[in-house]
Amino acid sequence: MIPSWLDWLRALPFTASSAAEPVWELGGGLALADPWFLVLLPLGASLFALVRGRRRSVSAPGLAGGFDGRGGAWPRSLRQRWLFLPPLLEAVALVGFVLALARPLAVDVLETQRAEGIDVLLVLDRSGSMRFTDLAEPGSQETRLDVVREVALEFARRRTGDEQFNSDRVGLVTFARYPELVCPPTLDFDTLEAFAERVTLPVAREEDGTGIGVALAKAVELLSASDAKSKVCVLLSDGANNVELILPAEAADLAAERGVKVYTILAGRYEFDRYGRATPMEIDATDLEHIARTTGGRFFRARDRSALESVYAEIEQLERTPREERRERRTHDLYAPIAALGFVLLVGGRLARAAGLARTLDP
Repeated sequence: MIPSWLDWLRALPFTASSAAEPVWELGGGLALADPWFLVLLPLGASLFALVRGRRRSVSAPGLAGGFDGRGGAWPRSLRQRWLFLPPLLEAVALVGFVLALARPLAVDVLETQRAEGIDVLLVLDRSGSMRFTDLAEPGSQETRLDVVREVALEFARRRTGDEQFNSDRVGLVTFARYPELVCPPTLDFDTLEAFAERVTLPVAREEDGTGIGVALAKAVELLSASDAKSKVCVLLSDGANNVELILPAEAADLAAERGVKVYTILAGRYEFDRYGRATPMEIDATDLEHIARTTGGRFFRARDRSALESVYAEIEQLERTPREERRERRTHDLYAPIAALGFVLLVGGRLARAAGLARTLDP
């Protein structure tokens, strides 16, 4: 930051914005545009010393101290004590003129950041199979839905609350047999979290199912209405599609057509039979892999909570908000007040000489 006294200088009527470029940065918001004029300082000092050395000083009438006849000097008068003032004022005035020629600048650097935010829709499976606990830590009774909700919300917190991602909006769509918009894309994480906490497993048999295609089509419809430059869908399911209203391949084509990139996640360690017993069968990932490939996203497999956290972290890195940093440098010329100060000091020095605050100098 520029010191307050420089702010005061910039506010003076005879300072003005400048198009000059700083050549020598002095720090603290100061710079010089023509620093080579500083070579005049040693030249001027040498000339000043040479002129004074060739002059012979004599005491002016009424100013000489003299001796008191007993080997001691008379006390120096007030005028004699101030004999240094005129040459000092003139020397400082010379320094001021040289600094004015060097063109001092007050430099103010403004840094701005502009970001094109993205809209992210979290599409989460809440079908009956999300009641199983194989994603949780050993001994925990957290269901797949509990774990997925917590990890997905942490992802949303970072996207909406972190300084680097504070222009990204995150929304939530859940699905079983049918999709449901839980929260539209928003920057308000607290609102998103409050709505997400109300998501439960289906109660009626008629609600249950895994409608990946219809859920993705719903998400694409919502994102199509967004004016965000980039639109991303993160779709998580623990099984294969079994609702034929809209096939996953059809929804993938729609997403690709609308410019929606889809990252898909298959969550779960085991495939369970209808009695709730774990089987050695692998969960079918064909639909999720096809969606990711068609839309330019990526497919991920998460068998436990730790793997799921890593997946969301990787997606976060892949979808970093593009930012443009701009530095704007504004300069103000300070030579006018410095030159004016030098002129005042020079006049003061000459007036002091005229008032007798100097010895009479003979050539």
